[in-house]
Amino acid sequence: MTPSPQSTPDEDDAAAGPVCVMTFNAGDASGAGGLAADIMAIAAVGGHPLAVVTGAYARDSAAILDHFPFDSDAVEEQARAALEDMPVHAIKVGFAGSPENLAVIAEITTDYADVPVISYMPDLSWWRDDLIDQYLDATAELLLPQTSVLVGSHSVLWRWLLPEWAGSASPTPRELAIAAAEHGVPYLLVTGVPLPDQHIDNVLTSPQAVLASGRFERIEATFTGAGDTLSATLTALVASGCDLGEALGEALSYLDGALECGFRPGMGHVLPDRMFWAQPEDDPEDDDTPATDPTDVAGFDLPPHDTQH
Repeated sequence: MTPSPQSTPDEDDAAAGPVCVMTFNAGDASGAGGLAADIMAIAAVGGHPLAVVTGAYARDSAAILDHFPFDSDAVEEQARAALEDMPVHAIKVGFAGSPENLAVIAEITTDYADVPVISYMPDLSWWRDDLIDQYLDATAELLLPQTSVLVGSHSVLWRWLLPEWAGSASPTPRELAIAAAEHGVPYLLVTGVPLPDQHIDNVLTSPQAVLASGRFERIEATFTGAGDTLSATLTALVASGCDLGEALGEALSYLDGALECGFRPGMGHVLPDRMFWAQPEDDPEDDDTPATDPTDVAGFDLPPHDTQH
């Protein structure tokens, strides 16, 4: 299928709405990661998310229990319909769910070669070993040659890109970037690089040089969904016209705020508050304002769930 040309919106069109950002990812009913994280993060920094469902997680806030991939034809039809209607300015690829879906996504990104692609590799340790190997091989062969920026944690990228590493120290981000470049990746964003004194680093690097980094104090909590949040935010900021260094700085600042305001909605891990910036600030002058008694509000009672089927 030949893609329809993606016209550049004029000034009136640009003023009428946010830039469109396409994301391929799995549905996540817990809201911890996946498409739920992508949609909120993209919208929070001013993008319009075009969310393509590649499958669905069965998970809670502590762990992924299972995954159900979509048929590759369904993934392709979703994406093509949106792409032929709206100008997409950047594409994020999260968890595609199967090698077949990766093949379809790679074909689509090839057709839209001028659109930057940010690929995020999540931790797949919850999955079966044979499925992990098939997925990683397909990603390296099909998707990485189309990828503008590859995002992943230091530990995940180390196990994947340098499985035979024999150095006395862990590989540096630049050494991981050299390994990624063998698959055609020009830029690598390595997150969670351990540093002394309870700090971590997030490093944007090419095979030639480290380009930017952001160092943060480690928060004493176990988070779920930080990687999806950062990669989706970075994609939306690139789509809006930021250069890569500027986009990274803003994305890391946004993630830091989301983690700082993180919350635990269930019995598992802490989730980033991706709408932290929209929370009302405490106003001391309002302390004396009497709270509204909900019993005073009439006409909004919900009927009980007693319908018999």
